[in-house]
Amino acid sequence: MNVFSSPAPLLPEILALHGKWRAQNDAVICDGQRLTWGQFCAVNHRFAHALHDAGIGVGDRVGIVMSNGLPMVQALFGTMAAGACSVPINLSVSDDALVGMLADAGVRALVVSEDQLPRLRAIEQRLPEAITVCISDGAGGNGWTSLAEFVSSKPDNLPDVVIVEDTPLNIIYSSGTTGLPKGILHTQRGRRDWAYDLAVALRYHGGARTLLTIGLYSNISWVAMLCTLLAGGTLVIHRRFDAAEFLDTVTAERITHTAMVPIQFQRVVELQQQQPRELNSMHAMMSCGSPLHEQLKRDIFALFPCGIVELYGLTEGIITTLEPEDAQGRWSSVGKPLIGTDICIVGDDDCPVGAGASGEIVSRGRITMPGYWNRDEASREAEYVDDNGVQWLRSGDIGYLDDDGFLFIVDRKKDMILSGGQNIYPQDIEAVLVEHPAVDDVAVIGAASQRWGETPVALAVLRSGEGECSAIREWANGRLGKQQRLADVLAVVELPRNPNGKILKRELRKRYGELSYD
Repeated sequence: MNVFSSPAPLLPEILALHGKWRAQNDAVICDGQRLTWGQFCAVNHRFAHALHDAGIGVGDRVGIVMSNGLPMVQALFGTMAAGACSVPINLSVSDDALVGMLADAGVRALVVSEDQLPRLRAIEQRLPEAITVCISDGAGGNGWTSLAEFVSSKPDNLPDVVIVEDTPLNIIYSSGTTGLPKGILHTQRGRRDWAYDLAVALRYHGGARTLLTIGLYSNISWVAMLCTLLAGGTLVIHRRFDAAEFLDTVTAERITHTAMVPIQFQRVVELQQQQPRELNSMHAMMSCGSPLHEQLKRDIFALFPCGIVELYGLTEGIITTLEPEDAQGRWSSVGKPLIGTDICIVGDDDCPVGAGASGEIVSRGRITMPGYWNRDEASREAEYVDDNGVQWLRSGDIGYLDDDGFLFIVDRKKDMILSGGQNIYPQDIEAVLVEHPAVDDVAVIGAASQRWGETPVALAVLRSGEGECSAIREWANGRLGKQQRLADVLAVVELPRNPNGKILKRELRKRYGELSYD
């Protein structure tokens, strides 16, 4: 008996089908320019053919050093259509880190936006010798090919190449601040599954219109882009974040979805409270990067009819979501795992713990990365194997599950403060400090203590210089437990953050490493 076989398509084919059946619908909007689905697929396919003609094959890595814009979208999805593996670089990294990432990935092509070209020309002699073609979306010359010239006269059909499920799709480097960051590998199958599972959780549909203000090299942006495009929706891209521009665009473009980090939501909330706009078009908003403080979450629910979906996860895999319907009474939870994902809490002895007990969060599921690029030891360190021999991914985060299975994040394991033999979680103290009217932003780190080993210290960004640090410390200590009390509150101009909005605690510990208290 013959068996009918119809394998599930991968993302390049899915997007090409949207280009066929949704040809006249908007696919991408940026800087007033619009690409229909037909145009979007055509430019991507031309780029893919150009890569192949330049000798870039399936699985080869393509470095992308670009700012947000239509050329970056073309480079990312054209590389995907070619079956090659994109390596989008965080633009805030140092030149040494940039060169190191490109070399580590073994890139054979490099695509650069016009605004980044001077930087790349300055370090051109340090670029990997393996690079066979350098492409700029500005002018060419001096060893660089212009994007327009690169894709000129190329066909606009999807290339006929063999792409299998395990073909690498992209490598996203972690935001590590010491040494060379780890490259997190995602396959064609993995990224498709990310898109399917999160599209369901985040309520995407064919009419979705997603506004993105975060750099497209970020995994947050990748999640939102893939969900939108998988559903056949529209991406609206800003080059940079501006709260007023964000709100104006939501109204003008009838935006239905967005993904931002807490500090961006805070700025939007503050402006919306001062200058209200009509926001009824929004269906779902995703917050990621770091936990939302309870008051900010309440403010969002008060201003946006759709509420907010808080997402917890790593670029490596773990994903939970707190649906708006579940938020009431669970303001500090990050929800439950995606369909097909399992999580477990393990103690210091690597044994599972029960409801209410804190420990490291581990997960397994189809969206888990296959491993770190060229980092076998790091991949092994991220692995947890249970008593049945099943592999799980270690998060490095501490949390607990309540009796109903909702996950609560306590803190980053490595950010924990050990004071007098007691574990102190900075997030608990930060949640108190942000309630003070003079505190705009805050981070708590551990400082040396002759008596306790470590003691909590707060680094606070104050609103217009308001409030005395000593008064803020006394106010907070009156609300904190005995073991949590702050040794000091120091005023700072700003807190260092990665592109995803997460505070770089390691950088703060380095800056203030000489602090010492009795």
